[in-house]
Amino acid sequence: MRRSLWGLLLVVPLTALGQGKDAQVAAPAAPATGEAARTLASAGINWEGQILRATGAGAPDLKAANPAQARLGAERAAKLDAFRNLLEQAKGIQVSAGRTVADEWAREEVKGRVEGAIKGYKVVARRYFSDSGVELDVEVPLAALSAALTPAQDAAIVLNAEGAKKYTGLVVDARGLGLKPVLAPRLVDAAGKPLYSATVLTEEARGATGVAAWFENLDAARKATLVGDKPLVVKAAQLQGSDLVLDAEGARALTEANTRFLAEGRVAIVTQ
Repeated sequence: MRRSLWGLLLVVPLTALGQGKDAQVAAPAAPATGEAARTLASAGINWEGQILRATGAGAPDLKAANPAQARLGAERAAKLDAFRNLLEQAKGIQVSAGRTVADEWAREEVKGRVEGAIKGYKVVARRYFSDSGVELDVEVPLAALSAALTPAQDAAIVLNAEGAKKYTGLVVDARGLGLKPVLAPRLVDAAGKPLYSATVLTEEARGATGVAAWFENLDAARKATLVGDKPLVVKAAQLQGSDLVLDAEGARALTEANTRFLAEGRVAIVTQ
């Protein structure tokens, strides 16, 4: 009988679970954490901010001894649901042209690394409901995914560390080429020689910054904190798959400048 009172209180809101998508949870109480509530519209990929977001929902366990235990169970369920939702979204992300995260999933070592990256998600908002249900908004940096999928640093590309540090970052103008955002873009010259890729990133940048941020506006890209206050702006002349072929002037500027900033992933690509 000790559960009869709170169990009765849950009957009405939980009955809604079977009445369609719009009735899956009761109206939320004020968030207990003091964090601003986010909406489902924020879920998905933010290519500018290099963040993957999702929401997880958990229903209370009616067999729990009391509401507090029911809510704890709901939060555990919400975390699992958030993980599943992040994973499903991640599988659809393009790593490069014609290659998605899901395509890499068959390799066991890649699967383990991707799952590990997603399990490191951060809870950014909580919503508690009157039926003891819970919703969690979570996010994981795209850099964590790209690091799980791309090789570590090698000697294929040698960055120029000579001369004055004239530039603080790189903006690639790829407007008009129909390029779609990918996790691991590459910059090459007209002869196909690689100028920039995930392989040049430091270990810290691989896990925190990623290969590049993606913008739909050139002015916004030039003002992005990522590329600093004096970015080098170059033009992409064409695409080879998802590789960006820089025009002759841009390739020359990139090879002649001190480009140690590339090792920190200070790159923004403009698509429109």
